[in-house]
Amino acid sequence: MRIRHAAFAAAAGSALLAAAVQPPDAVARPRLRGAAREDFAVREGTVGAAALLAEVKGCSQISKGKYRTDDGLRRGRARTAASVPVCKKNGAVFWKADMDIDCDGQPTTKCNSTTDAYFQSATAFQQSDGRQLNSEKLPFIVVPSSSSIWNYRTSGIVGGTVAAVIYKNRVVYAVVGDMGPSGIIGEASYATAEALGINPDPTYGGVESGVTYILFTNSRVSPIESHSGAVALGDELAREFVQNNEDAQRQNQSADGDTYEGRDIPEGGDTPEDGANP
Repeated sequence: MRIRHAAFAAAAGSALLAAAVQPPDAVARPRLRGAAREDFAVREGTVGAAALLAEVKGCSQISKGKYRTDDGLRRGRARTAASVPVCKKNGAVFWKADMDIDCDGQPTTKCNSTTDAYFQSATAFQQSDGRQLNSEKLPFIVVPSSSSIWNYRTSGIVGGTVAAVIYKNRVVYAVVGDMGPSGIIGEASYATAEALGINPDPTYGGVESGVTYILFTNSRVSPIESHSGAVALGDELAREFVQNNEDAQRQNQSADGDTYEGRDIPEGGDTPEDGANP
């Protein structure tokens, strides 16, 4: 997939954000396989959590090893075994992990050295004006620093790459905004957690499992701090991701020759009776 910039999408993003919070009857629902009847108020864009999760059930692993979700250094967190692989599928990489809270960057009311004992005043990537990212306001995720396990750059991931972050029935679009330890995975900004309904407190917040991170490779939101740009581009790529996977599945079924509707008709031209297996 070619590199795609989202500067053009900032204006369109405002319209999508408005659509995302309208009553369900106000916006045409996408016809996507596996999409649940979800409330538009708990997701951004037009693609539901069920539709995205249906496409990342398996794992074609690209990392040379697996990651821990916690190193045991944070309060109340035990050191975990390395159990999380980085997977790939049709223009995306993804992993399923916990969520720790990143409060680094610009000091704010919720994110500062008083509220977070591990606070750092810098993020790996900066805003277009040169300032650090605002963890309290901007949904972003953290990728592990490059190591022998996985180098995110070789997978088409850069600062500003757009990601769909999913927890329960909520979908939030975020950007890659910071880097973490080379052996740990599963972290996102205060704003990301808050939008997903996860406790965003940097000391006591987060969740121990159930979060899916889908990063769309070779994508980039510019400026990185434009959340409306992330929603616009993320929604477009999410729709393509789901559709491309559906198309691939149909092609596989057609090649197998054992499908019916839209598939091969048995020799002789007869169709299966209602309720019968083809």
